[in-house]
Amino acid sequence: MKRFKINFSNSSTDYYLVGDIANLKKIIVFKDVVFITDENVFRYHKQKFKGRNTIVLKPGEEFKVQATVDAIIEQLIAMEADRKTTLIGVGGGVVTDITGYVASVYMRGIKFGFVPTTILAMVDASIGGKNGIDVGVYKNLVGTIRQPSFILHDHKFLNTLPETEWINGFAEIVKHACIKDAALFRQLEENSFKTFQKKKDTLRDLIQRNTVLKTKVVQGDEFEKGERRLLNFGHTLGHALENQYELSHGQAISIGMTYACHISEQLTGFKETSRVVNVLNKYGLPTYASFDKQKVFEVLKMDKKRERKEMNYILLSKIGKGIIQTIPLKKLEQILSEMS
Repeated sequence: MKRFKINFSNSSTDYYLVGDIANLKKIIVFKDVVFITDENVFRYHKQKFKGRNTIVLKPGEEFKVQATVDAIIEQLIAMEADRKTTLIGVGGGVVTDITGYVASVYMRGIKFGFVPTTILAMVDASIGGKNGIDVGVYKNLVGTIRQPSFILHDHKFLNTLPETEWINGFAEIVKHACIKDAALFRQLEENSFKTFQKKKDTLRDLIQRNTVLKTKVVQGDEFEKGERRLLNFGHTLGHALENQYELSHGQAISIGMTYACHISEQLTGFKETSRVVNVLNKYGLPTYASFDKQKVFEVLKMDKKRERKEMNYILLSKIGKGIIQTIPLKKLEQILSEMS
């Protein structure tokens, strides 16, 4: 099992991009471990947790809230977890977000690592140290930036991944291609789900390419003062839609990317919206949607990328080239209200 050590500003993370959850015993002392997973992963992979301290959460974004955090902390206290305890999140983005957040606040910070079990978690949610919870309709409003000690990819978990979660994960892959990798975008245009589902090596390479892309962006701007903001392409509008309309993360940011392309047409002269829309449709993602624009804008303006009366919106100048555009909130509200 090959290890890559990735250095961040105040810490480092060991990446094991081709591994097996059974290899964890070579990385950490198991007597000090508490696993956090959800009911879906636990149901399919119960034997992997046999004999281990395991906290099983209800699945879904609606449980990524403070009440879940409180319940986990109560269980950790009952288990007598201390500062030598390591939390390991085994699951998708909700599990990794919650695990990292709990580890950051329990006893003012204990060690944690991730075994992401979905494509979305492998290429996005587990990377970069953002850990947090939702507050009402406001996505990830409360949280920390703290890097995991390790990330281990066990691709066997993808064998039980439902089609909807493949679609969910590919939204983030399309996003990466749009903002940073025109060659990756062409690869997505030339292939389909069937290619990646049938060819395990091709899928592994795709996941690793996206993992490296995001990691490099985070290394250069860990606390999101500049380039890391590009990773929010599609997320400003997407997050405002996600909880209000009970969309999956991938569905929401796909719609967000579509409208960001149209805003880009107005403000940067972007001319390739149809290519982006076609790729999103090709991978089963929604693009256009009817929604209450005023209601959505009221949530959108509370986005973390807002600075006083302006929003740092992520647009495209061309495929593979994302840019950060500062838009006054009044102008952004007008642009959204005029979109069909």
